[in-house]
Amino acid sequence: MTTDEDLAPQPVATTLPGLVPGTGDDGLPRPDAPLAVVTGVTGYVGGRLVPELLAAGYRVRALARNPDRLRSRPWFDQVDVVRVDASDPEQIEPALRDAHVAYYLIHALGTGSSFADRDRRTATTFARAARAADVGRIVYLGGLTPEGEELSPHLASRAEVGQILLDSGVPTTVLRAAVILGSGSASFEMMRYLTERLPAMTVPRWVDNRIQPIAVRDVLRYLVGAAAMPPEVNRAFDIGGPDVLTYRDMMQRYARVAGLPRRVIVGVGVLTPRLSSLWVSLVTPVPGGLARPLVESLVHEVVCTEHDIAAHVPDPPGGLVGFERAVLLALHRVQEAAVTTRWSSASVAGAPSDPLPSDPDWAGGSLYVDERQVQVDASPAALWRVIEAVGGERGWYSWALAWRVRGLVDRVVGGPGLRRGRRDPGRLLVDDTVDFWRVEALEPGRLLRLRAEMRLPGLAWLELRVEPAEGAAPFTDADWTRAPVVFSQRALFHPRGLAGQVYWWAVAPFHGVVFGGMQRNIARAAERADRAMIRRTPTSPVPPQPQADG
Repeated sequence: MTTDEDLAPQPVATTLPGLVPGTGDDGLPRPDAPLAVVTGVTGYVGGRLVPELLAAGYRVRALARNPDRLRSRPWFDQVDVVRVDASDPEQIEPALRDAHVAYYLIHALGTGSSFADRDRRTATTFARAARAADVGRIVYLGGLTPEGEELSPHLASRAEVGQILLDSGVPTTVLRAAVILGSGSASFEMMRYLTERLPAMTVPRWVDNRIQPIAVRDVLRYLVGAAAMPPEVNRAFDIGGPDVLTYRDMMQRYARVAGLPRRVIVGVGVLTPRLSSLWVSLVTPVPGGLARPLVESLVHEVVCTEHDIAAHVPDPPGGLVGFERAVLLALHRVQEAAVTTRWSSASVAGAPSDPLPSDPDWAGGSLYVDERQVQVDASPAALWRVIEAVGGERGWYSWALAWRVRGLVDRVVGGPGLRRGRRDPGRLLVDDTVDFWRVEALEPGRLLRLRAEMRLPGLAWLELRVEPAEGAAPFTDADWTRAPVVFSQRALFHPRGLAGQVYWWAVAPFHGVVFGGMQRNIARAAERADRAMIRRTPTSPVPPQPQADG
């Protein structure tokens, strides 16, 4: 029987004695600890690796093109965050100086047909910069590839990047993994939604290809342990869990762990990878641009041919995490709303990254604004709880059909649509995704600003604010239960060219229904919530975010 203690996350460093520096008495890395430089920190694996390295006693320098996306991470104040574009030689080389180990966790997966070219250029730039900066070791997480087969574009690009880094002149460890199992991973989400939503399904014949999945906890353990490899090691290692399964087996075992009836799975030969990825994007939250390279990789049998990594990073005392335990851990994180990073942590290719102009008379061009205010007979606490929980399963509080149609149209044209949902049903952090929005700014109890990542001929934002009623003093912590308040809502759009102008005026007639209805319904929900709440002053509108490894 599995207990809550069995599911409690522990730093992977606890199973790496002698391989990691260890922390000081205060639980933090020592001032003279080795420096680990991490790229891809806004992504699924990178965002989980940073706290593991800190717990292992490494000082960490986190590289990001937009460091503001990291401010809500619980480890932000414990690391050196540097604004860097890894494809720019003048920026990346200084950022790599003094590094004992540099983690290359960058890839252009899902960014379009030219992703391999981008991966090649960025990896080459990084390799040259690492050598010039005298980096002690590069660690790269790549894909497990079969020998003697024509690889899918995704796996071929991963293999090429690994070789570029191995040829850099810097000692390099390439970890080659197949399907990574963990709450929020794209592979796990794809399997989860296919299994849960389809009690019977016709599937491509690749569902009977063998796969050796690995739990994200074991991936993180190998990544941390690889930093201690001796300088003469310069090679790739296969990493996988203890189970070799077919995708069919994985779905059936998932169903058993999740308490679902056995699935009816019929393999057919007419579903090409392209058709399969379209089908996956309709059934699961994973968009077609990301689903296709994942599906193409499943065409291959990906099983480890060696376990040489154990000579440098020994297996943990209890062994590597098996498939069913990995699923149990991941589902526990989902159910506890303790998913620290998701596949959607990385920005959508082509989505706007420009911050909202601070000046309403933006010199960049037209800025259309739909602004509404209403007084709400509710406390700031009640209104904020409703605002912070928008999207996902709760929806958008207005004309649900219009939102669903807009989401479907967005997926058809290659956008994320509404199915990304939320990482947590009730709490948000800066950089979280909420359907086809991303949290750009968050002031707990006061402001939520969402930046659109749907396909648009321009840039768009949606702001939701909690403000004092007219004539009232600004909020203090003691005013968390004071009513009434003002709910302010702004939709902003910066058009791109004639298409953007046409788009705004085409949708403007529907704003009264969509945004007006949204404001009214959020206000009513807050008033109902306020009547149901026990009036008290919370110590913090956003509780500390848990660490999790499933």
